Amino acid sequence: MTQKFEFAASLAEGIEGRRGAWSFIQGFAAHWADALESGDGWAEADLVAAEERLGVWLPAALREAYLLFGRRRDLISNHDVLLGPAELYVDDANEALVLRHENQGAASWGILLDSLQDEDPAVFMRPDLADKSTERWEKWLERLSLCFVEIVLSESLQADEELCDFLDPDDTSIGLLEEIAVRLPFPVYPIGEEEYASRWFLGQDVLLRDDDGAAVLARGRTSEDLDRVRDLIPGDWLNDCR
Repeated sequence: MTQKFEFAASLAEGIEGRRGAWSFIQGFAAHWADALESGDGWAEADLVAAEERLGVWLPAALREAYLLFGRRRDLISNHDVLLGPAELYVDDANEALVLRHENQGAASWGILLDSLQDEDPAVFMRPDLADKSTERWEKWLERLSLCFVEIVLSESLQADEELCDFLDPDDTSIGLLEEIAVRLPFPVYPIGEEEYASRWFLGQDVLLRDDDGAAVLARGRTSEDLDRVRDLIPGDWLNDCR
């Protein structure tokens, strides 16, 4: 019998460190997508080749993530793109190892070179600005393993339209969201000097994110689960063709 996946409890452990993060991602994949298999990760040889090409060691957390699920694009690259080992590069200013791009090139994510020796280093984000002289690497999340939990959650909201939807909410929508779902223990993370107040919620087999009242994104385990939350939070859902 398949073991029940306790989403909130597993996530709480997942945000505490690498072991919990990988366990959460494995459980999430098994219950909300397809279970991880041996071929879902990159080979050790791919990682060694990347290190030799770049002349740096990859942090333990990055190696572990690549080996476990680095080839599962449905978990890591539905919208923004996690770079494969052969695509990793050091930025022009020689400050960071770049590992992820926003889907339209509006931002990049990376690890500062002077922290590559850390097993689970902080992740920084650099926006793509018209005035390049003002671009800076700004701290995003304090640990790479936490970054991967966020990536898997966020990318799950950008999967098949039958399972995912988007709502431009009003005050009533947010109130209903708070009534029908339980807030998940994922930390608010900074962008620049501001705090981007995204909040994660779990309803009945539906994952939801409130982006500071500007948008509500939803992902159901099934299309029926998604339809149920659309009925509970009425509004102009983008993909609702019923």
